Amino acid sequence: MKAFGKYISKHLASFAAFILVLALLNVLAFGITFQSVIINDYGDTSPQNMLEEIAAASTLEGLSDDARQKLESAHIWAMLLNPYGKRIWAVDTPEDIPEKYTIQDVALFSKGYLKDYPVFVWNTEDGLLVLGYPKDSYTKLTSNYFSIHAIQTLPLYITGMLAADFLFLFLAYFFSKRKIIRNTEPIIDAIETLSDGKPVSLSVGGDLSGVAGSINKASRILSRQNEARANWISGVSHDIRTPLSMILGYAGRIADNKAINSSVKEQAEIVRQQSIRIKDLVQDLNLVSQLEYEMQPLRKEPLRISKLLRSYAVELLNGGLSDSYLVEVEIKPSAENAILECDSRLILRAISNLVQNSIKHNPRGCEIMITLDRSEMAITLTVSDNGVGLSPEKLREMKEKLHYMESTDDQLNLRHGLGILLVRQIVEAHGGTMKVESAEAQGYQTMLYFRMQSSQS
Repeated sequence: MKAFGKYISKHLASFAAFILVLALLNVLAFGITFQSVIINDYGDTSPQNMLEEIAAASTLEGLSDDARQKLESAHIWAMLLNPYGKRIWAVDTPEDIPEKYTIQDVALFSKGYLKDYPVFVWNTEDGLLVLGYPKDSYTKLTSNYFSIHAIQTLPLYITGMLAADFLFLFLAYFFSKRKIIRNTEPIIDAIETLSDGKPVSLSVGGDLSGVAGSINKASRILSRQNEARANWISGVSHDIRTPLSMILGYAGRIADNKAINSSVKEQAEIVRQQSIRIKDLVQDLNLVSQLEYEMQPLRKEPLRISKLLRSYAVELLNGGLSDSYLVEVEIKPSAENAILECDSRLILRAISNLVQNSIKHNPRGCEIMITLDRSEMAITLTVSDNGVGLSPEKLREMKEKLHYMESTDDQLNLRHGLGILLVRQIVEAHGGTMKVESAEAQGYQTMLYFRMQSSQS
């Protein structure tokens, strides 16, 4: 669920970054678009600059030639009025522009237009300078007054509104995100649970009810398939047990019968050994299936691992192990009293499978080391040998296809070792992890990690 929240946050951050980039692009586009307008309207020919320049060049007799040329190039007309409103001189004034004005006329056009020409005025020592610009070149505001209180309040208003807008946007994002997470969290959790092969049951209404129904349907189908597979494996294991026991019995009798020639006895012994392999394979397959579908109850109890390893090694050596194999147990001082809450029967089975795996793949013999170590966080149980090992390709293939449905071929020959899969299932059932390392002609090593729970002094 945290990943889903991170996904939403990531996309929100991307959206905010996109808005920021878009705003910068808008500012850039605004600058490019209005650059010429700003230069022309607020540059040298702007009303303010022209008024100052023409006023400086103005006398009672008229304007200088340079000033006249500048007015002509900008299509601006000009005139100078005396204190009585009479025109003293004029430059390019249109025909409809009067020569005399009352104080009311001046009051009107000084803030707006004269005969639809936008005009601008400048008070000089000699009189009132009037500049007229072409029609439709400027728009003048004739009611340009604002209260001081309004001007003082405007920055506070803009700041407050921006802060309120950001707050509302954040609240909208926060509550929408929380609503989305609340509505989708059960679905995400159910999908994660379903991916682990466990059944789920969702009760979600609204727009997501169809998705919940599909997940429930998939869960029911998966549960039926898992149950059918587990029941089939259990049934096959049960049905094979009786005829397999008869085969073992008859093969043993034939192999032990002194009246039968040695060739037949050797063949009977082969039949017996292969029958034992089939028996072990079926037992492992049944146990793997039960662990995978959580049909095997774990009888956990505190177990001193060092004691279990020593007992197993003694039993193994007393069981007639070939002299070609040397088995050693190394208990680190820190792990001597390590206690693990576990099912001792399954842990012993895992250790036995690892040792038997080393024996099986090294028919010419090898040294097998069982090591127990402990850190502050975990108990580490390692089974290693110095035998033939695995090539990198076979090791990678084994890790990629470590599943019981892929561990045997059509003739029930082990591809990668069902025993290794069973070890992994047992370790994971106890909340641990397994790591396999091997190199060709350099041996094979399996490390089992269990979380540390308690210890004895």
